[in-house]
Amino acid sequence: MKSRLNKGVAAVEFGLVLPLFVLLVFGIIEFSLILYDKAVITNASREAARAGITLKSPKLTTAEIKAVAINYCNNYLITFGSTTSPTASVPSGAGGSFGSPLTVSVSFSYSGLVLGKFVSALAGPLSLSATTVMNNE
Repeated sequence: MKSRLNKGVAAVEFGLVLPLFVLLVFGIIEFSLILYDKAVITNASREAARAGITLKSPKLTTAEIKAVAINYCNNYLITFGSTTSPTASVPSGAGGSFGSPLTVSVSFSYSGLVLGKFVSALAGPLSLSATTVMNNE
């Protein structure tokens, strides 16, 4: 009789702990994906800024600098088939002279995997952005 009771208690404990454990695991996965995508966006802005400031003739146009950032994001972002795509902007400095700053900004709306989709439905998608400023060579 005692072993049956122990099995019942173990089942109840498992039923109480399992949802918390699953929530914790998916939270870790979701947070890791957010950090990864943030790193990708930061690297995309750096790559685009570096491509725009290098000493060559003619210098890249604003559209070409944006294309470098978008291509980098398209190759490395984890989106899980999301319809949102990253956006890039070059507010200043494209084709500038030596020493003038070039600014490249990249942004992306992260909607999430499992928990992120639930949170996005309540609070909206998480907006990730990165800006890089480098001086023209």
